[in-house]
Amino acid sequence: MINTSLALGFTTGLSLIVAIGAQNAFVLRQGIRREHVLLTVAICTLSDVVLILAGITGVGVVVEQAPWILVIARIGGTIFLTCYAFFALRRAIAPSAMDSTTAAAPTTAMAVATTALMLTWLNPHVYIDTVLLLGSIGASQGEGSTAFAVGAIVASLLWFAALGYAARFLSKFFANPKSWRVLDGLICILMLVFAALLVMPLFTS
Repeated sequence: MINTSLALGFTTGLSLIVAIGAQNAFVLRQGIRREHVLLTVAICTLSDVVLILAGITGVGVVVEQAPWILVIARIGGTIFLTCYAFFALRRAIAPSAMDSTTAAAPTTAMAVATTALMLTWLNPHVYIDTVLLLGSIGASQGEGSTAFAVGAIVASLLWFAALGYAARFLSKFFANPKSWRVLDGLICILMLVFAALLVMPLFTS
């Protein structure tokens, strides 16, 4: 259960983070420019840690008072993972390339920090994806919720570090739509597998 929760947290967290967006493009661009990379990666990662823990802890407290929410969380998580698999499949069929030039070009540490914080905390999707969705799925893991959180946090750290410090290689890799096709194809398969694992206890208990 713990290993499954760890893998589920890592895979679900990674699948949410790697979606093409302004935050990823900003981190990638800072990596290419070698400009305040550590600061950028640290802000994005620590923000994710706070959001992930807030989501799982907050939902966990509610679940303790109302255990039936676990059933809802499992069903909702399964629906989410299945839908995400569908969207990943759709992206794999018609892939896009990451544009690393969409973000502003700050030159000071303060400007970089401000931009990174704004791209993270002013994005409404981060509260839906990281707090509500990850929180609900993580809480449904019961004793494995901690392992789930660790998996999601590790995924965030590895992804942002890779974008920032391997940007020269990743920018060329993700500029090719075929690379996103492979990645999204794998995400689709993994999401379907974990959706089945998430809902299975409802039929076996």
